[in-house]
Amino acid sequence: MTKLLVSAAIAVSVLASSTALAAEKTITLAVKNMYCDACPLIVRKSLESVPGVNKAVVSYKDKSAAVTYDDAKADVSALTRATTNAGYPSAPRS
Repeated sequence: MTKLLVSAAIAVSVLASSTALAAEKTITLAVKNMYCDACPLIVRKSLESVPGVNKAVVSYKDKSAAVTYDDAKADVSALTRATTNAGYPSAPRS
């Protein structure tokens, strides 16, 4: 019984520590091919479809997207792939 409790405690601590390592991050992407008023909506929807994305704000004027995401569920390559697949290649803004 003691071994079972110790094993359960270890499992819970491992799960808790991996969750604690996850962080919310925000990145700004430079987005190409936005030429009309509908483009930001398409870019935003493509980003929001990526699991782990909490918020995407797209600027037609700046040709950019500010994306807030959970880095345990999404990464920059998934974000850029989503916009590129929608016809709007993107890259992290430097």
